[in-house]
Amino acid sequence: MGKVVIIGGGPAGMLAGIYAAQKGNEVHLFEKNEKLGKKLYITGKGRCNVTNACDTEELFPAVMSNGKFLYSAFYTYNSRDVMEFFENAGVPLKVERGNRVFPVSDHSSDIIRALERKLKQEGVQIRLHTEVKRILEEDGTAAGVELSDGTRVKADDVIVATGGISYPSTGSTGDGYRFARETGHKVTDLKPSLVPLKTKEDYIPKLQGLSLRNTEFTIKNGRKVLYKDFGEMMFTHFGVTGPMILSASAHIGKALEKNELSAWLDLKPALTPEQLDARILREFEAAPNKQFKNVIGVLFPSSLTPVMLELGGISPEKIIHEISREERLRFGALVKAFPFTVIGMGEFKEAIITRGGVSVKEINPGTMESKIMKHLYFIGEVLDLDAVTGGYNLQIAWSTAYMAADAVGKSV
Repeated sequence: MGKVVIIGGGPAGMLAGIYAAQKGNEVHLFEKNEKLGKKLYITGKGRCNVTNACDTEELFPAVMSNGKFLYSAFYTYNSRDVMEFFENAGVPLKVERGNRVFPVSDHSSDIIRALERKLKQEGVQIRLHTEVKRILEEDGTAAGVELSDGTRVKADDVIVATGGISYPSTGSTGDGYRFARETGHKVTDLKPSLVPLKTKEDYIPKLQGLSLRNTEFTIKNGRKVLYKDFGEMMFTHFGVTGPMILSASAHIGKALEKNELSAWLDLKPALTPEQLDARILREFEAAPNKQFKNVIGVLFPSSLTPVMLELGGISPEKIIHEISREERLRFGALVKAFPFTVIGMGEFKEAIITRGGVSVKEINPGTMESKIMKHLYFIGEVLDLDAVTGGYNLQIAWSTAYMAADAVGKSV
């Protein structure tokens, strides 16, 4: 057993600290913030989507970059293991739609407190307000760290768990990428992921604040469908956001760098075009002498109605019995495919995660140890691994943390 230094007190760093200490190592965890788990605190809108309770093989399609690299990690430490860990640590969990796992309390603070309790129980020495400046190297091997005040801390193993550069206000300022480059590792291009999308049309900001549930979202590059999902979304002053929009951003990054993408919402996905037409017809037949603008409001939230009138191709003042079948069908088609153009993505300050990171080609997938420098490990978001929303990104953090914790101290 040996002395292990962990840089970063986020989810990966904390779990690695617990398991590394359980195996008899002396563990020191350095966190530059005033508290542990600062970014974890705001995940899942403060509820903390801990993992996804799907079967292990279903985790891989949710990973957008380098899913094969995670084969050993996911099969060694899966979502069932994560759930068991937190239940045993005193946090009752629940499974919601899409197999998303949350604490029953809906408080991310319960998850953080459980991790802190376990760290203390295992005797991990936690140093807050402590910034690591660089990794110490001896004969091509990681030998400890140098702190920003010049103090040198020797170690047998160093684990980098510094996160990405999304939400920089939580301390994710890219230190891990610097450590990686300084020790000879390749860092792939860094892009924001799981971010809101920016749109071109001037009618989208008019809908700012409107949330829609049970809609279907499709995004295309030319004729190719890049993403299609059913769920919740919200309009903003610059575009669209919400769970399925954030997940879409993970799929479209590369295509969006080359050109704008066409997108649309099916506002009534439960109805076929024929059923929707029958529904519109019923409303028309019930009020044949009313103006169009006074009839269609029953189909939509009030803030959406003016925009539907603007795009619908039917004069708002037109009397219902004067509307032709073609006009009615065209309006129904708009309801089934409300269009807009995606022109960009949100910035790192809005991103839930970072796409890109330390190249996994230089990391051993069975241990998370660097292939370039012995006794140096990279875990969690600092690696070139990212997934869609739904607890998958935290599962990457937990699984990679476990692999590193299981490996450290063995070769000392």
